[in-house]
Amino acid sequence: MPAPERVLITGAASGLGAALAAAYESRGAQVLRTDRREADGVRRLDVTSDDDWSAAAAHVEETWGGIDVLVNNAGVAGGGRLDVAGLDEWQWIFDINLFGAVRGTRAFTPMFKRQRSGRVVNVASLAGLVHPAGMASYNAVKAAVVALTETTGHELAAYGVTAHVVCPSYFRTNLMSSIQGRDTALAGVMRHLVEQAPLGAEEIAAEVLAALDRGEELVLPDPAARAAYDLKVGDRPAYDQVLRAQARKLEESSG
Repeated sequence: MPAPERVLITGAASGLGAALAAAYESRGAQVLRTDRREADGVRRLDVTSDDDWSAAAAHVEETWGGIDVLVNNAGVAGGGRLDVAGLDEWQWIFDINLFGAVRGTRAFTPMFKRQRSGRVVNVASLAGLVHPAGMASYNAVKAAVVALTETTGHELAAYGVTAHVVCPSYFRTNLMSSIQGRDTALAGVMRHLVEQAPLGAEEIAAEVLAALDRGEELVLPDPAARAAYDLKVGDRPAYDQVLRAQARKLEESSG
């Protein structure tokens, strides 16, 4: 019988992180749940802290002797039109959503190289592939996570390590509780889309694990994400038309 997978997940106190942790645990994996705030069954790991990442890597080494899956899931919601969102908002979202994943990958790359195996899973968003108006900072940071993941996969392939990026569309979660920013019109649109989404975090988590089992490096875990990406790749003029219509609607709704 193979040894259980050893999995570290950030942002695992709630939302998709908690759903991924439960899905892995249901398969017998050993899961280290981490989050910015320590709680029962959850280790403190602020993804913006180098010290926290060093401590997490040391804990994994001492407890498990290695790691099979690193899931960089922690993230926050944000966005805002170009002339509304401030640079402080850009810096805030990049420090968490991009540099959190960078810090995590850097912290565990030496371990992955030594053991010559492993998997890095970065949770991005459909916004990393499809770029609606009003969401420049969120689109840019998630696109950067997509690029980071592809680069990681190329760089660590010789060590038997694979990298996978998860790009869901809107799904029901508590992510919107983290949203900040001056563009309240955009925040209202995003909240509505999350609340009305047909799928929840548990369903997305199940699709993610199934895709990882198939070895997919780009994971589009829901029909809406697949349809939007297929439109961009297959019919760019139609894609541009749809997103520019959405941009006009956002401007009109904000008065």
